[in-house]
Amino acid sequence: MAKQRILVVDDDREVVRLMRAYLEQAGYEVLVAYNGETAVHTLRREKPDLLLLDLMLPDTDGYDLTRLIRADASLATIPIIMLTARVDDLDKIVGLEMGADDYVTKPYNPREVVARVRARLRQPGVFQPAILQVGALQMDLGRREVRVHDRVINLTATEFNLLRVLMEQAGYVFTRSELISKGLGADYEGIDRTLDSHIRNLRQKIEPNPREPTYIQTVYGVGYRLDEGEEA
Repeated sequence: MAKQRILVVDDDREVVRLMRAYLEQAGYEVLVAYNGETAVHTLRREKPDLLLLDLMLPDTDGYDLTRLIRADASLATIPIIMLTARVDDLDKIVGLEMGADDYVTKPYNPREVVARVRARLRQPGVFQPAILQVGALQMDLGRREVRVHDRVINLTATEFNLLRVLMEQAGYVFTRSELISKGLGADYEGIDRTLDSHIRNLRQKIEPNPREPTYIQTVYGVGYRLDEGEEA
């Protein structure tokens, strides 16, 4: 079975060397880039399974690179874990709302980063139907493709996983901790507002009117559930 490939983007060569060693020890193939331009070329040529992205690059801002990746249909589903020395919650929220799947602040334990990589790349269970359907919302698990009224919706890997969990038990009210565990990974240790950021992004993409959602409903004091959506 082919190894999953991780692209590490950081201008600090010692950080890259250390992360490469830990990731290779964990069984991953590692690609590297030390600037944004090389990262984009490598992403388009190699299509890695996950991107570890430092925000402070010499030629571009990691936020801009994230925005570019999420706007490119051929790259949009690649999971992105941001690595940064910025510790302000607002910086984390901005990154997540731009499409990052996770956010790790420096200094960090490389073992923690490897754990988060595993969480991002964890595959859904095998005992699932090929197609999930809730109202006009359709998810093809094999193609990892989501459609609303036959319009293809580009989702990040985390958004896809969260929506999958909700669609598998439509109508069930998930607590925040259940959604974090099932959709983001059992060992996920993100900030409290991370889930809300991902839900907000999902609503922007699948709801006819994100301000008045018909699919993803907030159950105040509990969590979220997925309803049938708009009337046909």
